[in-house]
Amino acid sequence: MLNHLDALAASPEHHKILLENDGIRVIETLILPGEETRVHTHIWSGYLYILEWSDFERLDADRNVLMDSKRLEHTPTAGTALWCGPLEPHSLRNVGNQNIHVIMTEFKTVPEIR
Repeated sequence: MLNHLDALAASPEHHKILLENDGIRVIETLILPGEETRVHTHIWSGYLYILEWSDFERLDADRNVLMDSKRLEHTPTAGTALWCGPLEPHSLRNVGNQNIHVIMTEFKTVPEIR
């Protein structure tokens, strides 16, 4: 059973499961210009693969801006992979003119390194 703040439960119009097993979960996220997700979390770390990029604001549950992508030193482009740690309750508002389209692979367990 998903926690009510899990991205898939809290904001299903923006998050879609592509693959899930005991070790990983792959989620497709699509946020159109002007749209905002409902408050949700991502409890596992993982990689974000950028398909499309747009400026955004990440807001906490009290609507305070946690991150403004316009302030990033380097703007990711399509084809970029980024590491992302777990995220506390937040919403994401697309304030740009393009889609935000991302594939996130979340790691439910830490892989053993040999």
